[in-house]
Amino acid sequence: MNNSKIKTYLGFAIKSGNLYSGYDTCANLIKRNKLKLLILTEDASDKTKDKFTKLAEKYEVPLSFVDSSALMEELTGISDRNIYGISDNNLANAISKEINNMIK
Repeated sequence: MNNSKIKTYLGFAIKSGNLYSGYDTCANLIKRNKLKLLILTEDASDKTKDKFTKLAEKYEVPLSFVDSSALMEELTGISDRNIYGISDNNLANAISKEINNMIK
């Protein structure tokens, strides 16, 4: 699996201040309509996935899933997180596209 494009886009998001992570941070940003993409890891708890799936639906935030928190740590350098948010629309679209390509 080639993750170089998604790693590049996530790097841009980090450097531009458009990548957020963590339960409370992302929940608050969703409720304030600041996130353009929500990314959850498959190894998050079922309760967390359920809560954030419902939040994403309620606030109409696109939602993508990635394999694991270890993969996201490799891609972002941020450890021990299962929830990520992107606040820039262009980066959100590009990252979502690459995540969908990873799944195929």
